[in-house]
Amino acid sequence: MMRAEVAKATVRVLKNAEILLPDWVLDLIEAAAKRETNSIAKSQLRFMLENLQIAADSKLPICQDTGLPVFHVEMGRDLKLDFDLLEAISDGVRIATKEIPLRPNAVDPLTRQNSGDNTGPGMPDIIRDLVDGQGLKITAFPKGAGSENMSLVGMLNPADDPFDFILKTVAERAVNACPPLFLGIGIGGTFDLAARLSKRALLKMPGSSKEELELLDKINSLGIGPMGLGGDTTALGLKIEKACCHTASLPVAINFQCWANRSATEVIL
Repeated sequence: MMRAEVAKATVRVLKNAEILLPDWVLDLIEAAAKRETNSIAKSQLRFMLENLQIAADSKLPICQDTGLPVFHVEMGRDLKLDFDLLEAISDGVRIATKEIPLRPNAVDPLTRQNSGDNTGPGMPDIIRDLVDGQGLKITAFPKGAGSENMSLVGMLNPADDPFDFILKTVAERAVNACPPLFLGIGIGGTFDLAARLSKRALLKMPGSSKEELELLDKINSLGIGPMGLGGDTTALGLKIEKACCHTASLPVAINFQCWANRSATEVIL
């Protein structure tokens, strides 16, 4: 495998993620529009569907905030590469920024100087998993600031109810995250592990356990609705990932994602 092959695949998955939503996300939005009882909410959901059609027809990004480049890479344990995978994906991000085009969003956190190509220290962000075999699969998961800015990690006491914390946080922040939302929840681990669990949860949508469905129902009962204008649909999906934590702590992370839950996957090998 050549470095250029990975770069080209990176461009393709980024382009698909920016222009087309996964079918399962589109299905959830369409289903929500059909069952919504609030007329304003129903119109907002229909506008979203119209937006998606325009993006697909014109081959332009769904949203002006094309996000930061986040990737999930599944790499076979037996795969041997003679190049740096991070650099190959970075090559693709730089090409995609010009070709799609993507808004250059990556800036130094202190000087705010923009790299101009969505790469730099820590960017792109790559979540890696080793799997059996010699394969390589890459998923583009661009993350915009509107929803990311509403995300939160709370270091709770073991006696606290994490679901009360989640519900209260969503009630306070959902309106600014372009609902209806997808919510990745990380419970347990350490401060930083809880945050990573919540990001991974977004990649594993949607959840179907009893506790996930009950929490989703409570969130939708808040009545915040699409774009915060009221309605039956405040969240479209929710997934919880858990890890063991210290006996004296209870980290809980909530990673907000807007209605445009963008991702695209390609199997390279």
